[in-house]
Amino acid sequence: MDKKHLELLVCPLSKAPLEYRADTQELICKTSKLAYPIRDGIPVMMVSEARELSAEECR
Repeated sequence: MDKKHLELLVCPLSKAPLEYRADTQELICKTSKLAYPIRDGIPVMMVSEARELSAEECR
């Protein structure tokens, strides 16, 4: 994920900044506790496609 693109993206639910996790190919929002998938290099920024993070993952 390109750093410039990451700086432009925010969580559609909370509008908080996102953290890129290369190992899971996800964009993480600790505020809304959601992980948005990246499929074929494209972030899927729909709340309905995000998975909920466990308390441990939010640290």
